[in-house]
Amino acid sequence: MELNPAIFKAYDIRGIYGEELDEGTAYDVGRSFVRVLALLRDKQARELRIGLGRDMRLTAPKMAAELRDGMIAEGVKVVDAGMVATEMLYHLVGSRDLDGGAMVTASHNPKAYTGVKLVREGALPLSGDAGIAEVRATIEAGLGDSPGGGSLEEVDIWDEYRDHALGFIDPDQVKPMKVVVDGGNGMGGPMVGPILEKLPLELEKMYFVPDGEFPDHEPNPLLEENRRLIIDRVRSTGADLGIAWDGDADRCFFIDASGEFCDGDFVCALLARSILAKNPGSMILYDPRSSRAVPDLIAADGGRSGLSRVGHAFFKARMREEHAAFGGEVSGHYYFRDFWNADSGTIPALLMLELLSKDGRTIGELMSEFRSKYFISGEINSEVADQVGKLDEIRERYADGEITELDGVSVDYPEWHFNVRPSNTEPLLRLNLESLVSREDMERRRDEVLGLIRG
Repeated sequence: MELNPAIFKAYDIRGIYGEELDEGTAYDVGRSFVRVLALLRDKQARELRIGLGRDMRLTAPKMAAELRDGMIAEGVKVVDAGMVATEMLYHLVGSRDLDGGAMVTASHNPKAYTGVKLVREGALPLSGDAGIAEVRATIEAGLGDSPGGGSLEEVDIWDEYRDHALGFIDPDQVKPMKVVVDGGNGMGGPMVGPILEKLPLELEKMYFVPDGEFPDHEPNPLLEENRRLIIDRVRSTGADLGIAWDGDADRCFFIDASGEFCDGDFVCALLARSILAKNPGSMILYDPRSSRAVPDLIAADGGRSGLSRVGHAFFKARMREEHAAFGGEVSGHYYFRDFWNADSGTIPALLMLELLSKDGRTIGELMSEFRSKYFISGEINSEVADQVGKLDEIRERYADGEITELDGVSVDYPEWHFNVRPSNTEPLLRLNLESLVSREDMERRRDEVLGLIRG
């Protein structure tokens, strides 16, 4: 298959299997990744040790096998963990001090998709700004003959990963709760299930068996239609809490007892509280789309806060620079210093269970404090032909506000603020807006900004 440039995204390589990429693509990516990694690490390829993992997608075994063979053909040692969740690949790379890692996954995308996430040492990701473009360019330049001479080591990291994740909390602090858990037929079930079973929880399991057909719903809990089943189950069983994971299980999402979705900014604020209780005075990072609930709570709990550009490549680099204990994105990516600055879907679930047990209030009661003070729009996408021109219009129209441009355009006023940022892959502008006055005020200002964007 001829190389399709469109598969090289901002944070990974991804596309429809058989149409945009296939096993041949995976083999070439494996070879190219080794060469790029050797330059980044200033090593000979034969000195490199690279971790490999794959998710439960139907095409993942074949894709991973070709990726592995491509890397071995370049002379490296491949440490293959088999079928794992994405954060387990991060654990493999970080805990064994490997030079890099490759995870065959298409994350939350529908079943037709496949792809690969690439990281260097310390589980630091390659991105469109640093590494992925070089992988593409190396393939396009022609790979030529391979030197051969690589090797393979197969490892089982399940137990050690679970022990590491459980170490983030005191299991004895977790009190009995009824929890509905939705693995979405992804990697969440086998990864998190055995950990939760060690806690005094009454678990109502949904779709915990990995199945790349995704027979029940797509593995993307951010979409409302994919949350309906867990919401109904939480309500019908009288559960205290619902937790859902995306396909490769590096994100988790929470549902309160009434069936209402818990917004990622507010979850980030609660997780920051948990981390600050364990690491007083620490730096916590958040993204420009976030509710002011996040920096307000961090300040109230004695922490320090800072901003990072959206995207895991930026967050992980900024986490390292600031030695931040925790970072959180609106989209449900939560990063931990003591997990190689990487994102996890397991650790937030454990921290939330511990926090609720210690606090004594339900997650709905904790959310209601935020919902009654911080009125957020959620992310709203608008198709825009001229993104640059629209951002210029926004700067001009709201010039009396405090304008910052860390990621897109952020405009701050004392009682409301918003961020508009362009999509990396589509002709879209994404709006997140918040009012500290009322929901009606938020809706009025939201409609005003949308009118400008779409006008």
